[in-house]
Amino acid sequence: MHFNRILTVCFLLFSLHASSQSSANISSSGEITGTILDSVSKLPIEYSTISLFEEGNEKPLGGSITNTQGKFKLEVSKPGYFNILVESIGYISYTTHHLLIDKNSFKNLGKILLVKKVTSLQAVTITSSQKLIENKMDKMVFNAEKDLSSQGGVVTDILKKIPQVSVDVDGNVELAGSTSIRFLIDGKPSTAFGSNIADVLQSIPASQIKSIEVITNPGAKYDAEGLGGIINIILKHNSAKGINGSVSLTAASRNENGSFNLSVRNGNLGVNAFVNGNVRIPATTPLTSTRISQDTSLNEQVILNQDGSSRFYRYGAQSGLSIDYTLQKKNNFTFSVNDNLFGNSNNALQNQNQTSFDNQGASLGTIFSSSETQSGFSLHSINLSLDYKRTFDKEDRELDIGIHSSTDHNNFNSVNTQFNQPVDTAYYGTNNTNPGTEAETEIVLDYTEPISKKVTLGVGGKMVFTDIHSVSNVLSLQPGTGEYAYDSTLSNYLRYRQQVYALYSELNFPVSTWFDAKVGLRYERTELNPFFSDIPQQVAEPGYNTWVPSVFLIRKLNDNQSLKLSYSKRIERPDYRELNPFINTTDPYNITTGNPYLQPEIGHRFELGWNYDLNSGGSFMISAFYRLNQNDIQPYVVYYASLPVGDTVYKNVAVSTSQNIGTEKNLGVNLFSDLHLNTKFNIRTNIFLFYRQGINTLDSNLKVESFNYRINMNLSYNFSSTLAGEFFANFNSPRNEIQGKYPSFSSYTLAFRKQIWKKKGSIALTGTNIFSEYLNQTTELFGPNFTVNSTRKIPFRSIGINFTWKFGKLEFKKPKPENTDLAAPVE
Repeated sequence: MHFNRILTVCFLLFSLHASSQSSANISSSGEITGTILDSVSKLPIEYSTISLFEEGNEKPLGGSITNTQGKFKLEVSKPGYFNILVESIGYISYTTHHLLIDKNSFKNLGKILLVKKVTSLQAVTITSSQKLIENKMDKMVFNAEKDLSSQGGVVTDILKKIPQVSVDVDGNVELAGSTSIRFLIDGKPSTAFGSNIADVLQSIPASQIKSIEVITNPGAKYDAEGLGGIINIILKHNSAKGINGSVSLTAASRNENGSFNLSVRNGNLGVNAFVNGNVRIPATTPLTSTRISQDTSLNEQVILNQDGSSRFYRYGAQSGLSIDYTLQKKNNFTFSVNDNLFGNSNNALQNQNQTSFDNQGASLGTIFSSSETQSGFSLHSINLSLDYKRTFDKEDRELDIGIHSSTDHNNFNSVNTQFNQPVDTAYYGTNNTNPGTEAETEIVLDYTEPISKKVTLGVGGKMVFTDIHSVSNVLSLQPGTGEYAYDSTLSNYLRYRQQVYALYSELNFPVSTWFDAKVGLRYERTELNPFFSDIPQQVAEPGYNTWVPSVFLIRKLNDNQSLKLSYSKRIERPDYRELNPFINTTDPYNITTGNPYLQPEIGHRFELGWNYDLNSGGSFMISAFYRLNQNDIQPYVVYYASLPVGDTVYKNVAVSTSQNIGTEKNLGVNLFSDLHLNTKFNIRTNIFLFYRQGINTLDSNLKVESFNYRINMNLSYNFSSTLAGEFFANFNSPRNEIQGKYPSFSSYTLAFRKQIWKKKGSIALTGTNIFSEYLNQTTELFGPNFTVNSTRKIPFRSIGINFTWKFGKLEFKKPKPENTDLAAPVE
C-alpha cells in the first residue's frame, strides 16, 4: 500500500508537469507529419530530429523528434512558407523547401528515406557508426561493434558494460538484480540457453555480436517469461548490396576464439553466413571448504574440511545461414538455420578430513579420505526459423507470421570415487551417464493496425510446445568386487511436456498533449504433462492461467529529454531440471536434487526513467525500479546427520534443492552517463544501487536485508585516426541471499587497437587483471545446524591479441552533398 501511494504521487506529478507544459503551448495554425525510414532496410529511425524554419530565417521556429515507429508531428503556429530539416546521427540530412502551410491545414510528408553517411576506402565502403548505447522507448540497445576492450572476448564481456546488467566471476548474468532472464538470439529462443546459460554465453565470441537489446519492462507483445526481463543477442548481419565479410581471430592466455562472416545481397535476395568457435584454455582452480554441523540426535559437532583443486576446460562452436527474399516489395520471407555445439570437462581432486566432537568439545576421532571426480557435458542444438512479413498500402499496417524450432541433444557424464586414507582403498563411487533431448517449437502471429494517424492497435498470439526426454543411468561401486552395478535407487527417467498458448492486445495512443501511452494485456495458458520415474505415484499437474498487464507512458519534455513510467507483470516457470527429483550423489557430502512441487514465481515491476540526450556531448540516464517477487524460487540447503537413499545411508550430508522461499522485494536506481569531453576523449560510467529484502516462509529465522551495488567506468581515447585506447573497470559488491553471503568481484581491462590497411584491418591488444593471476572468492552459507565457508582461487588474468579484417566491395552510389533532396517522400 505504501508503494502504491508513492506511485500515485509520481503519476500525479508527472501529469501536472505535462499539463503545465501543454497549457503554455501556443495554439497551432497547422500541422506537419511524416515517417523517417532507413533507405536500405526501410526500418524506422527513432529519435531523428526534425527542425522547422520559416523561409528566409536561419533560426528554428520549432522542432520535434521521431518515436519508435519513426513518426513525427510538427505544430505550426502561423501560416506561411517553411523549410523542414531532418537529421539523424549517422545519416545524411534531408531538407524540403518552400512548404506552404495555411490556417488549419494538415501536411503529411509521407515516408522520408534517409541515406547513411559513407566514406569510400578503395574497394570498401564504411558507414558511420551509431551511438554505443541507444535508449529507445521500450528497450536499451548496446552496439557491441563500437566497444573496444571486449574485442577478443565473449558475450559476457559485453554484457557487463550494459546499464542494469551485471556478470559475476563465473559468468552468471543478472538483469536489475535478477538472474531470471529470458535470453533470445536474433529475437528467437534457443534450447541451448536452457542447459547451461553461463557456458553458452562464455562460448560465443564478442566479434560475432552486432548489438544486444535489453528490455527490463517488456510489453504485452513479448513472452511473460523472465522476471528480470529480456536480453536479445543480435548476431552480425549485413543488408547492404554487394559482397562483404569479416574475419576475426583472437589468441589469449585464457580464451581463444575466431569468427568468419559473409554477406551477399543482390536485388531482392540476401544471404548471410557465419561460423565461429571459442576455447577456454584448461585452468586449475584451488578450492578449500569447511563445514561445521550439529548432529542433534547424538549431541555431536562434526567438522568437514575439503581441500583440493579442479581443472576446467570449455569449448563452443556455431555456424549459421540466413536467406531473405522480398517479393513485390510488400512480401518478405526469411529462412535461417543455426548449428550450435557446446561442451566442457572438469577433473577434480580433493582431500577430506571429518572430525567429530562430543558436547564437551573432546574429539571423538577423525576420518581421512580423498575424492576423484571426472565430469563432462556436451550439447548439440539446431535452430530453424521461417518468417513472413507482409506490408500493405495503408501505412503501418503489417502482418508477421513465424515458425521457430529448436532441438538439442545433450549428455552429462560423471565418475566419482571416494578413497579411504591412508590405505587408498575405494569405498564409494558412482558412474553417471545422463543423455537427454529437448525440443521447442513456437508459432507466432502479430498484426498491427493503424486505427488513426495517432492510434495503433497490435494483436497477436503464440503457441509454444516443449518436449523433453532425460535418462540418468547410475552405476554404483561394489567395494567388495571393485565392479560397478546398475543402481535403480539413483537412476531415473523423465518425460516433460509443456504447452503455452498466448494471446495479446496492445494499444499505442497519445493522451492529449501530455504523454504517449502503450497499454497492453497478455493472456497465457500453461498446460503440463510431466512424468518422473522417481515418484511412486504420478500426480497430474493442473494447467494454470496467467494474465499479464503492461503499461508504458512517455513524456517528451523537449527535443533532448524524455520521461518514462512503466509497469509489467512477469512469470518464471520452473524448468525440468529444478523439477526433476533425480538425486545426484556424485559428492556424497553434498547432494543435489529437484523439487517436482515447485510453483511458478510471479513478479511485478515498476520503473521510472529520465533520459537526457546531449547530442554530440553524449547522454545521461536515470532509472528507478521496484520489483516484488511472489513464490520466490531459490536454491535451499538442508543439513542431515543421516539420510537414507535406497540401500545407502549418507552421513553428514547437505542436500540442495530449489524451493518457493516466499517473498522478495527489490528497490533500486541506475545512473548512467556517456560523456564526450572532446573528439578524442570519452568517459562512460554506470552505477547500479538496489536494496533487497527477502522473507523466508520456510524458516522465519532466515531473512535477508541487504544493500547491493555495481559500479563500472570506461575511459576511451583516440590517439590518432588509426590508434585508440580504452580502460574498463568493474566492481560488484558482496551479495546477501536467504542462506548466505556471496563475495564481491572486481576486474579491469586495458586495450589498444591499431587500424591497418587503410582501416580495412585492425590489431588489438587486451589485458585483464594483468597484475594478479587469481581472484579469491569466499562464500559463506548457513542454515539450521550448519555453516559453510569456502574459498576458490579462480584464474582470471588474461593477455591477448586480436586480428580483424573486413573485406568486400559494397555497391553504394556516391552521395550528393548534404542539405539537398537526397531522399524524397515515397508512397
